[in-house]
Amino acid sequence: MKRDIDINEISDGKLYSANDLVKADCNDCKGCFDCCKGMGESIILDPYDVYRLTTGLGVPFEMFLADKLALNMFDGIILPHLNMSGTDEACAFLNAEGRCSIHEFRPSICRLFPLGRIYDEDGFQYFLQVNECSNKNRTKVKVKKWIDTPELKKNDKFILDWHDFVNDVQARVNSNLDEELIKKINMFILQHFFIERYNAEEFYSQFEERLKKAKAVIATLTK
Repeated sequence: MKRDIDINEISDGKLYSANDLVKADCNDCKGCFDCCKGMGESIILDPYDVYRLTTGLGVPFEMFLADKLALNMFDGIILPHLNMSGTDEACAFLNAEGRCSIHEFRPSICRLFPLGRIYDEDGFQYFLQVNECSNKNRTKVKVKKWIDTPELKKNDKFILDWHDFVNDVQARVNSNLDEELIKKINMFILQHFFIERYNAEEFYSQFEERLKKAKAVIATLTK
């Protein structure tokens, strides 16, 4: 989801790489779960997020849509996001004690927080969101340790490939395409990247194969 912001207004003015130290460690949050409430539709999931959830919990994507996840349109593309529920609009994966019940399989946006990503022609870097986390006594931690994602180089490539693909499709569907064609493209993306299960042992090579096919299919549909 595109955000029209001035990064200097929301960050400490620095950009970080995976090997940099950043003041992001909330020391196990100590009972705080403010960042897990009132997030609306902003915790958008990518295919790797869904892969982690479905393989980690052994639950198909469609079953999560009953209450834990929802679908919505983001700049012309239908994508899944974490569902907020109850009077306090808390993440549906929070347990009764306000702790994350899927911490091992949590989405990448949750792993990043309070960090964010900023993209340019060379890739992306990380920045620290200074106004988002209510814990003011954070300690320094290396970015890659905080993100806690194996095979980080492969994951970086996936993030960039997915980011570029989504931007390309958004540009296509927002160029006065017929509504039925936009619906067809969205249903294809949901089925191809999210509903169809991945082999539990290898995500990245399967994703690359699906991405290649998806680019060809969407290029044909929108030529």
